[in-house]
Amino acid sequence: MPPLAQPTLASPEPTQTAPQPPAGVLDRFFKISERGSTLPREIRGGVATFFTMAYILVLNPIILASAVDMNGAHLNSAQLVTATALTAGLTTLLMGVIGNVPIGLAAGLGVNTIVALQLAPRMTWPDAMGMVVLAGIAIMILVATGLRERVMNAVPLGLRKAIAIGIGLFIALVGLVDSGFVSRIPDAAHTTVPLQLGVGGHLGGWPVLVFILGLLLTLVLVIRKVPGAILISIVAMTGVALVIDQVANIPALSWGLTVPAWPGNPVAAPDFGLVGQVSLFGGFHQVGILTGVLFVFTVLMSCFFDAMGTILGVADEAHLLDEKGDLPGINKILMVDGIATAAGGATSCSANTCYVESTAGVGEGARTGFASIVTGGLFLLALFLTPLATMVPAQAATPALVTVGFLILANSVKEIDWADYTIAVPAFLTMILMPFTYSITNGLGMGFITFCVLRLAAGRGRSVPVAMYAVAGVFAFYYLMPALGLL
Repeated sequence: MPPLAQPTLASPEPTQTAPQPPAGVLDRFFKISERGSTLPREIRGGVATFFTMAYILVLNPIILASAVDMNGAHLNSAQLVTATALTAGLTTLLMGVIGNVPIGLAAGLGVNTIVALQLAPRMTWPDAMGMVVLAGIAIMILVATGLRERVMNAVPLGLRKAIAIGIGLFIALVGLVDSGFVSRIPDAAHTTVPLQLGVGGHLGGWPVLVFILGLLLTLVLVIRKVPGAILISIVAMTGVALVIDQVANIPALSWGLTVPAWPGNPVAAPDFGLVGQVSLFGGFHQVGILTGVLFVFTVLMSCFFDAMGTILGVADEAHLLDEKGDLPGINKILMVDGIATAAGGATSCSANTCYVESTAGVGEGARTGFASIVTGGLFLLALFLTPLATMVPAQAATPALVTVGFLILANSVKEIDWADYTIAVPAFLTMILMPFTYSITNGLGMGFITFCVLRLAAGRGRSVPVAMYAVAGVFAFYYLMPALGLL
């Protein structure tokens, strides 16, 4: 079977067009023409990224509001929606202006679970959010000293490509699970199979059909190189879902978190009650200095490496890496990510981080920070139009994730040196453990540790940068903390 001949299908328009002279102030500032993009592409990309990220406006409040702190207090759901939209909007705008990359930011799903299940039960909500702010400050210090960039530059090219592939597989699995095409087996303890097709091993129900039709539509439009393929599919399938929901009278639970129903009143006033409800050092009084430091370290680890993998993966797909596989101006991007972590704690919506769903915008042709301006602006608009922003069901948006997951893999897998086992094995583990453990951080950690161990075993230990040994050691300690009784 011949190899794929069109690895650049991530955009329905050419991604490597010759740079054109700047056409105006926006073009010059964001380097739109220089990167071979156009303003319509950037707008479409920003809108597509927003639609694939909009689920966080529903999911983040559910996760945080369902938990209680040491006093049994819950966070207010309406206030969490406001905090989530506000922080996502501002930090994504900041990424667009300062970082000039098409990367959206919002509350991180892995981090909000840590905050809800590990931090909050041991302290008050303001204390827990204070830990998040401290983690963000620590990340900013690491960026300012150049340590975070040196760590990222120390990662070999083959492992970076594996990170991109792992993210592609991860977001494809996220899309399949969130759509209902793949589901967790409820009583997995009594079977060796953790996942199944649909429900009970069979596909059924209108929502899954919406996903299947959406995936086929997306792939057809991409292959036909139709401009706006991903966005067209999302909008079209949302319309189909609205009609189906009205005609077939489907139970709300069948759609998952978002039911495709036209809101009676699309405008809702934002509630900023949680903004600023933070106690920086109160948590240390509740759990002690050592445990408090470890809590901050846990949040830092999740944000640090999840963002690292996402930034490299999205930048690679957008063709923003140089010939050495480095990302020019990465220090600015990393600083914005650190600010976003702290900002999430300051608004009580948990740490904000870079989103792999940004690849949906890249798939539409986005190559600059102007796409992030569009995404951020839509999040701020969602402060007042939350009912509209959350009417897109997962089944209409997730086909984009599956499609882009394939495209990332097709573009990156051939660039790994599979003949060198000291890079091939760590790359393999990085790729499979991201989706298999449902964590970008776990894939990174196991890949880094294995790379260092295998290079030492092969007598090539001196070829490994010191920063890689340091990161591998930190990951090893991180994994050993529960066994040592430190968590």
